[in-house]
Amino acid sequence: MKTLADRATEVLNTPDGRAKTALSRQHAAEWFAARAAGTLIPVGTASPPPRPARPERPELLAPRDVPRRRPGTPEGRIALLHAVAHIELNAVDLHWDIIARFGHVPMPMGFYDDWVKAADEESKHFNLMCDCLEAMGSHYGALPAHAGMWRAAEDTAEDLMGRLAVVPMVLEARGLDVTPGMIEVFRKAGESDAIAALETIYAEEVGHVAYGSKWFHFLCGRENADPKDIFHKLVRKYFHGALKPPFNEEKRAEAGLPPDFYWPLTEDFDP
Repeated sequence: MKTLADRATEVLNTPDGRAKTALSRQHAAEWFAARAAGTLIPVGTASPPPRPARPERPELLAPRDVPRRRPGTPEGRIALLHAVAHIELNAVDLHWDIIARFGHVPMPMGFYDDWVKAADEESKHFNLMCDCLEAMGSHYGALPAHAGMWRAAEDTAEDLMGRLAVVPMVLEARGLDVTPGMIEVFRKAGESDAIAALETIYAEEVGHVAYGSKWFHFLCGRENADPKDIFHKLVRKYFHGALKPPFNEEKRAEAGLPPDFYWPLTEDFDP
């Protein structure tokens, strides 16, 4: 039987965004159907690629070289949706990568349930953004995108706790901070489809951050380590720069991130 790790690697090796997310959703549906039937797809282990397959477009640029566009213009709103689509596609790969790359670490089945569900939701989010772009006369790949999105995965490729600290608990938590402002941009423009899509993303990303916090605390408990101290240590090791307020403290708390986890990391520190 094809293992979950094998399925994760298949997703990582699929370059086209729509094809990648279709395969992701298929594998997620099969995983949960098996779980509901009382059968089990074995987790297994795999050799995932260092970087996921990507389409020829978008052109990937250094962050400083990605053109800035004013969100008050139609072109600026397209650029904003394109940036979110790029983030969501990377999130699909990040969630499958944690399954493929860390299958050798003994974890409860709930760990895999959570990350398969997160990957499925990120796949839905990418497609929602693509639908919005196409309705506005554009598409994913039409604009350049951020080249550094996979850096956190590369930096934490050998460290599951580091991966949980940096990806869901820092990068995805940042999405909770900035998404309400994005929703307001589209509300002012009266673009209801984009508002609905972003509100779906906003609601479901809370769960993804919560998965990260839950399993990070689980691993700290396994090692009898203080979660806050370990979190600060790992973020200082793997995240490049200080965290930047303002923070959405309400949604972060809902996801299991108290202020004393992230406020101390706003200070400058040596990487």
